[in-house]
Amino acid sequence: MNRQSTTVGAAVGAVAVLLLAAVGTARAHVEYVTPGGDPVEVAAFLVDALTDPFNLLVLAGGAVVLGAILGLYLRVRPARRDVDVLRASLASYRDLLPWLLRLSIGLPLVGAGFTGYYFTPLYRPPAPTFVRLFGIAVGFLLLFGLATRFVAAVGLLGYLAGVVAEPALLLAFEYVPAFLAIVLVGGGRPSADEVIARMADDERTLYSRIDPFYRRLAVPFRRRIEPYEAFVPTVLRVGLGLTFLYLSVAEKLVNPGDALAVVGKYDLTAVVPVAPELWVVGAGLVEALVGVMLILGLFTRAFAGVAFLLFVTTLFGLPDDPVLAHISLFGLVSALLVTGAGPFAFDARLHEARASEDGRVAPVD
Repeated sequence: MNRQSTTVGAAVGAVAVLLLAAVGTARAHVEYVTPGGDPVEVAAFLVDALTDPFNLLVLAGGAVVLGAILGLYLRVRPARRDVDVLRASLASYRDLLPWLLRLSIGLPLVGAGFTGYYFTPLYRPPAPTFVRLFGIAVGFLLLFGLATRFVAAVGLLGYLAGVVAEPALLLAFEYVPAFLAIVLVGGGRPSADEVIARMADDERTLYSRIDPFYRRLAVPFRRRIEPYEAFVPTVLRVGLGLTFLYLSVAEKLVNPGDALAVVGKYDLTAVVPVAPELWVVGAGLVEALVGVMLILGLFTRAFAGVAFLLFVTTLFGLPDDPVLAHISLFGLVSALLVTGAGPFAFDARLHEARASEDGRVAPVD
């Protein structure tokens, strides 16, 4: 195992430990739309929900159907040409990935700054002026693409410092992989950084003679970090996968009272006529499944699409859910649709097996 692999593996492990250690302390996303529900004893709730014959039948049936669909797809591989064209079309937007990432967190940060909260609507520190300036400044500079890598690093440090003060920020954990990915890819195009780089790189321009940063700082840093840019898809999918797992456990499986309050508020049992307990457990297991599949890098684009549909359903199904709080998630799953799984993913093995069967070179996902 090389040094890059060891570094990535250690970082993922450390983040997983951090998330699992904080599950019991964070408030839930459901508090965006409800003040919470009555306390529910977790063990008794799960035992009741998972020993009900109908609930078990629905959950087991869903697992069997999903397994059959995935197995049948691997065996039959229908519409191969359509899948290849779709994958190639999505990958063709790779050069716009930095812009997509900047929009994904720049917009919600500007909105958070003007609204007065720090990364998540659940946390409003007792320093409103700093919170507003931080969100607006970091968000605007990312949108503008100016000093992009440095600003993303500042944003990451600000987020991590906030988590120490308020574990509720773990509900916005997607900012960690987003900031890391931006540090790796830079501003891209279109961005102010690209314009400045072109001006500074041309020795015939006056600007190239007076710019104090480009050759001394920007170019050496870019060369040093360039070998790690290939890990951007890995950072995104593992970070999003951990976010889904955390939300599944912290919001629903160990916090069923608040989740049941959401089911009751929106009368979700009238939409799908099952017990409220099945709604909560089912939603938690679906989020956990998406998280695990993203971490493994298995059917990455497909489950990124599932995640996108989950966000769309939430957005239109819960009318008072704050849209700004989900822009980052929408953007990052969209980025995964573009990049695919990247290194350290089971998808790479699937592509190699398919290419071997077809006698061709495996595509880069």
